[in-house]
Amino acid sequence: MIDDTTDIQTTQAAIARNSDAPKSDAPKSDASRSDAPRSGAPKSEVSSSEISTSDASLSDGSRSEPLSGDAGAPAKKKRSRSSGTKGAEKGGEKAAAKAAVAAIEARIGHSFADPSLLVTAFTHVSALKSSKKRGDSYQRLEFLGDHVLGLIVSDMLYRAFPSADEGELSKRLADLVRKESCADVAKSLGLFDDIKLGAVGAGAGARLRKSVLGDVCEAVIGAVFLDGGYQAASGFVERNWTERMHKPRRPLRDPKTVLQEWAQGKGLPTPVYREVERTGPHHDPQFRVAVDLPGLEPAEGVGGSKRAAEKVAASVMIEREGVSGGSNDG
Repeated sequence: MIDDTTDIQTTQAAIARNSDAPKSDAPKSDASRSDAPRSGAPKSEVSSSEISTSDASLSDGSRSEPLSGDAGAPAKKKRSRSSGTKGAEKGGEKAAAKAAVAAIEARIGHSFADPSLLVTAFTHVSALKSSKKRGDSYQRLEFLGDHVLGLIVSDMLYRAFPSADEGELSKRLADLVRKESCADVAKSLGLFDDIKLGAVGAGAGARLRKSVLGDVCEAVIGAVFLDGGYQAASGFVERNWTERMHKPRRPLRDPKTVLQEWAQGKGLPTPVYREVERTGPHHDPQFRVAVDLPGLEPAEGVGGSKRAAEKVAASVMIEREGVSGGSNDG
């Protein structure tokens, strides 16, 4: 009994010593590996397989969908890349629009605190998505700019020609603010390329029409006035109209009117115009007209109509007698 008890105690002590030994030093047998808990291993092996397969499908492009729910991350990255591309495109468009506005501002000579005014000034009604939103086109700005231009040019004329009467000032003003003059300014500044047209306007060639160019020029004046006040608008007009003011392109007064006023000032009767000769075919006649005033030699002029010939005759007499203020143009 004592021997058996001793053996049992010795065996228990050996077992205790083995269990207290470090586990890392204990060799693992095939049986111990097979008896290890299975909950973690299969998960690790499946995940590795799925990740490697998903990476392969993304690299060669043969599979566009993840193989399992855990492999959804690449798809999210794909959407993220797409969103980034769209964001970059929008950023590029904004940068291009900003550069375009800056280029126009440089030509106009005014930096806008509110660039939307400039955009509206160049928007033709044909470019609007809805005809009910006509206020988004340049028309309202053109209305304002027309009157601002008239005020500024009137001020310029008043100061530049102190001896001119109201009649002469009015004629000079009409010449400077007409659509053709505004269109010339728009062309000189290269504004016609910046006009935003819809399909209808582009098809009709509206961009090149003097009326549209003139309207855009006046709309720009209105936009500058709203954005920078009278001083800014005055600076724009003075830069672009001063030379034109001193070199008007159209005759200020009709030569027949000049001759009549001069004759009345001399105590002479109203000039008399008479047709001297008509030549050429019926569809393209040429008239020779003479103008008579008592005590003066008649003066003659030729033109494609009686009125045109009368103007030439009056201009000839005006030039001969040294009368200023008339022209045979127009």
